[in-house]
Amino acid sequence: MGFISFVGRVLFASIFLLSAYQEFSEFGTDGGPAAKALKPKFNLFMQQVSKSLGMAVPHIDIKTVIAATMFLKGFGGLLFIISSSFGAFLLLLYLAFITPVVYDFYNYEMESSQFVQLFVKFSQNLALFGALLFFLGMKNSIPRRHSKRRAGKTKTN
Repeated sequence: MGFISFVGRVLFASIFLLSAYQEFSEFGTDGGPAAKALKPKFNLFMQQVSKSLGMAVPHIDIKTVIAATMFLKGFGGLLFIISSSFGAFLLLLYLAFITPVVYDFYNYEMESSQFVQLFVKFSQNLALFGALLFFLGMKNSIPRRHSKRRAGKTKTN
């Protein structure tokens, strides 16, 4: 069972690791194609956030955003492979940040084809988010054998 669990974590983390590697290899001086694709959606998201808050949001360079997402995907994916809860938290943070920005189906009419495509991708990322939450829940629900032994010893003394 342990080997199957490891293979599952490797396959799951490969989504994030391969994406981070591709962004890293194309990064360049301007952030690469990922920055060009993310910049208009990120700017629109920041405008909506500043309008909702009623105050200006500080400017964030898109290269910094891309570098942060590469770090979260790469480091989180590597830690997730070794069954680290911190790695799962990093991947959760990445998904919580990037999903509503990139897959902004809420900016389109329901009848448009863009709405359907973005909503499907949004739902897929939501499923990944749920899988990470499930992993964390299962990891925290498994009782530790070592702590049971100590608890048993203290009762008999």
